[in-house]
Amino acid sequence: MHNKIDVVIMAGGKGERLMPLTLNTPKPLLKIGNKPIIEYNTDHLAVSGIKHINITVNYLSDQIITYFKENNKHQINFNFIKESKSLGTIGALKLIERFNNDYILVMNADLLTNVNFEAIFNDFISKKGDALIATIPYKVNIPHGVVDTKAGFVTDLKEKPSYTYYSNAGIYIFKKECFDFIPENNFFDATDLIEILLAKRKKIVNYPILNYWLDIGKPEDFEKAQQDIKHLKF
Repeated sequence: MHNKIDVVIMAGGKGERLMPLTLNTPKPLLKIGNKPIIEYNTDHLAVSGIKHINITVNYLSDQIITYFKENNKHQINFNFIKESKSLGTIGALKLIERFNNDYILVMNADLLTNVNFEAIFNDFISKKGDALIATIPYKVNIPHGVVDTKAGFVTDLKEKPSYTYYSNAGIYIFKKECFDFIPENNFFDATDLIEILLAKRKKIVNYPILNYWLDIGKPEDFEKAQQDIKHLKF
């Protein structure tokens, strides 16, 4: 995988929901256990064979750049992309002058996960997709019979059904040409790009994550991560 894919970690957010923890520290540098959130991801990618990582930065960006200059045990070639303004979860990719490969893995910096990146990439390639969204499956059990109706008439009756929904996990793979649809120097989220690709009938692969995954967005997520990391295997 390492010589077939470029990697971009999006680390520009302010982490406002985690204030006051993020008042003087960018969220990716908040420590889970004994090291910053983002370093779990860079270490995990390095073990997967990744040697070059782009990191988009904005809020308190100098702290992130300095941290990796001083802490780089895997000898990763880091490329930092500074946003002059907030560009959303994927807008900053337009600031990257050149990609070395035809496929790009894009992920949020504030995820704690031991997902198998190699397996995600292989699934994407085998399904010949234009893009991939990693997702978290949620199974919802309905404790009552559900009646389907149309125009005032019953069309079906399901007794205590269960439904599986898929939530966006903040990990994507794109073919390089998909980035042609990202506007220059505008706030633009990864979901905006996915919507454009869907409208253009591109093939979007769903990869359900069955490994550990946690989006550290709220104080309760941060506390859960502190407990989970004690038992998490990478």
